[in-house]
Amino acid sequence: MRWNTLIREAAASARSQPVASTLTLLMVTGMVLAVLLTTGRTVGAEQQVLGSIDSVGTRAITIRAEDGAGITSDVLNRMAAIEGIEWAGAFSTATDATNTLVADGTRVPVRYAYGTHLERLGIPQSLPVPGQLAYASPGALEQFGMADDAGSITLTTGETFGIGGRLDVPDFLSASEPLTLIPVPDAAGTETVNVIVIISAAPELITPVSNAALSVLAAEDPTKVTVQTSETLAQLRGLVQGQLVSFSRGLVLALLAVTGILLAVLLYGLVMMRRKDFGRRRALGATRSSIISLLIAQTLILTTAGITLGTLTGAAILLATGDPWPGISFTAALAILTLLTATLAAIAPAIVASRRDPIRELRVP
Repeated sequence: MRWNTLIREAAASARSQPVASTLTLLMVTGMVLAVLLTTGRTVGAEQQVLGSIDSVGTRAITIRAEDGAGITSDVLNRMAAIEGIEWAGAFSTATDATNTLVADGTRVPVRYAYGTHLERLGIPQSLPVPGQLAYASPGALEQFGMADDAGSITLTTGETFGIGGRLDVPDFLSASEPLTLIPVPDAAGTETVNVIVIISAAPELITPVSNAALSVLAAEDPTKVTVQTSETLAQLRGLVQGQLVSFSRGLVLALLAVTGILLAVLLYGLVMMRRKDFGRRRALGATRSSIISLLIAQTLILTTAGITLGTLTGAAILLATGDPWPGISFTAALAILTLLTATLAAIAPAIVASRRDPIRELRVP
């Protein structure tokens, strides 16, 4: 049986039995709606909670070195070989600077920045004037008195740098505000650095990444080095995620199991009511596989309609109540699991229907 013929026949069969089809549709719709309004809400809340925890830097590692620690910018080259590091940057000690046009203006700390991918901070990857521009956060620009983000600054060392643009200060550097950075694209590797910021690829990698980073510091005086991590936050994140995921998984499995059992019972009853129809099909030459395919296709058509209706209804309710949407990946996974559950539930009744004796069934009054 061709697929297009099978689908048309399955759709016609579903329309010919409005009561059973409506029950199947409502059953699937109710299951999807129940999952979205319970587990879906939980997943949405989980994402918000984890996003809130992540926003304060669960993956950040800050290494601070006092003067005399002997750490230089070439440490970033050694850290590049460490697996689990998403981003790393090194910064010099702070040097005060003022607006060049206001010599007695507010002094703002300025640091030299070393490393690649500084565009994460709002510094262009290709600098228009390498080594001659500084980038400042909105707070720093305000203290410099540069409302239009243009001008130049002069360090207490006498060096002058033009303002190249604004910095996008991430959470892991918020403690350094007001922040002004001078990127050094061609570092010699011998420049002294006092702050190293590392972002691990995952919260659970904080401890191993910290240990690996400390092992390649090559500090002349390790007693002058301190490490600050968000390991406690990372552990909290893992605990929250584990508890929410465990609850969500159990509830979804329970709802799927109940729905699968009800669908199987409903389809078995449908097979019993239509046994003359199946007997007639078998007598006319329909194969067992075609009977099985017909019932499964009919179930999948109704299940797909139920998934669509349940998802749209759930989305409308969540939107109306202001609850977070669990996301596309969760919704797609729910749809796939529902289709799989419906298919498994339809297999046993379909096999029963395909094994009915046509001669015997046609004798049923």
